[in-house]
Amino acid sequence: MALDVQMPILVVDDYKTMIRIIRNLLKQLGFEDIDDAADGTEALEKMKQRRYGLVISDWNMEPMTGYELLKQVRADAGLCKTPFIMVTAESKTENVIAAKKAGVNNYIVKPFNAQTLKGKIEAVFAD
Repeated sequence: MALDVQMPILVVDDYKTMIRIIRNLLKQLGFEDIDDAADGTEALEKMKQRRYGLVISDWNMEPMTGYELLKQVRADAGLCKTPFIMVTAESKTENVIAAKKAGVNNYIVKPFNAQTLKGKIEAVFAD
């Protein structure tokens, strides 16, 4: 699947500042259609109402974490093909392995810049 800057992207983070940072980085890369959700539960609701070309989700959130969101998305027949990038402040190997097993497409460790984000997004759509 080719990279389409017109595709809608859902940014999921319980920290408003992080949503703003990711949104700004995405806009620098040419993406305009960006929605956000404060946690996995809200994200899942939005995903059921609208088809997103990409989900960028934080790992650590309450009540539903990004990891739990990923597992629910992969278990849902209508959502399971949605490209999913996990963002986390921790680069623990077991977290990366757990996310890979759960079907994450890519993984970004905070802090990161537009170039890193671009590379991770391109890698997701390269295959």
